[in-house]
Amino acid sequence: MSEAILSLDKVNKTFGHGSSTVHAARSISFALHPGRALALVGESGSGKTTCARMAMREYAPTTGQILYKGKPVEAAGRAELADYRRSVQMIFQDPFASLNPAHTIAYHLTRPLKLHRPDIKASAIDATVRELLQRVRLDPDLVAPKYPHELSGGQRQRVNIARALAAKPEIIVADEPTSMLDVSVRLGVLNLLNEMKQQMNLGLLYITHDIATARYVAEDIAVMYSGQIVEWGPTSEVIDNPIHPYTRLLLSAVPDPDVRFDDPATRLKPEEVDGIRKAAAATQETIIETSPGHFARSL
Repeated sequence: MSEAILSLDKVNKTFGHGSSTVHAARSISFALHPGRALALVGESGSGKTTCARMAMREYAPTTGQILYKGKPVEAAGRAELADYRRSVQMIFQDPFASLNPAHTIAYHLTRPLKLHRPDIKASAIDATVRELLQRVRLDPDLVAPKYPHELSGGQRQRVNIARALAAKPEIIVADEPTSMLDVSVRLGVLNLLNEMKQQMNLGLLYITHDIATARYVAEDIAVMYSGQIVEWGPTSEVIDNPIHPYTRLLLSAVPDPDVRFDDPATRLKPEEVDGIRKAAAATQETIIETSPGHFARSL
């Protein structure tokens, strides 16, 4: 596997202090590689978005370090930090709130080109905007002059993807990019993410609570609960052969057309669910490797 572009090394993030301290991320370690996607999955409040915001440098880690091409980001100079911010771009969950309603789509794509791509001459910006819209399967003549409110949710999310690509990134952080879209348009956005990853050799951090889309997009997966990663490895291996009790609990929530909801053989009792959650929330130092590259924390 190629060298990691971006990695988190035993990163912790806490909010508050004293008895009100919240441990949002606990000893988080993962790496993003060119042409591969890592899915960070878990229920709401598990710490997924906190990890995304640390990767984007919106939050600084309380302890631990973030490495960009093997070097600590905290020690980066001004020029290196600017390169990091260009290289790591984000696709937000809400396609409606992430675009400024006062500006056209052309403006939204022109701005990152002017900020991050000094190699593009002013005379070539319009042509580059057209290329970006075509890459995300939108008609430049129709879409570029429009305002966000004139587009559908799926079209806006494609514009957000084009805006991320405008900076010529090496890493894309996609925070639940399809959760607010109609089911009918989700597959198109997921296919677009897969194409970006493969054709542009991008590293992709795909954050989701939807295990089905994680399997579709990502080669690797990490399952989070209560601020820590409890199981990680190749996506198919983790989903088909889950080791950690919480991973099995999470997968049990995925509807199976062959199993009745009231089947006593598969239905967990409330006290069993509470016991699994309580055990998974505790700090787990011991790590076991069940197969090559497949790891889980031992309860």
